Amino acid sequence: MPYVNVPNDLSKIKTKVAFNLTKRQLVCFGGGALVGIPSYLLTRGAIGNTGAMFVMLGVMLPAFLLAMYERDGLPFEKVVRNIIRARFTRPGIRPYKTQNIYAPFAGKEEAIADKKKTQRRPRKGR
Repeated sequence: MPYVNVPNDLSKIKTKVAFNLTKRQLVCFGGGALVGIPSYLLTRGAIGNTGAMFVMLGVMLPAFLLAMYERDGLPFEKVVRNIIRARFTRPGIRPYKTQNIYAPFAGKEEAIADKKKTQRRPRKGR
């Protein structure tokens, strides 16, 4: 009797349009071909077939990366955007600080004691 595996999570299944490729992959490969093939044809006279092939590969590689790379369900550009946000645009270390909102009601002595508790103490022995 034939047996077919059915995946549990159907949200990970992507619809294939043509040649067993998704729309995103078709667009990226088409864009890479539109840029890569003319670059090969224009450079092979000047630097030879091998050099032109390497130029074409270098030009088409970003399109291939955009089409195929995916991590945790996110495409390449969203992964790069998240890395840039986490490393450069947002603050790194966020120290834990608390404010006692009841200090004005408790009195000055307790507010000063709370302030002294949060301050760093110098190290001894150096």
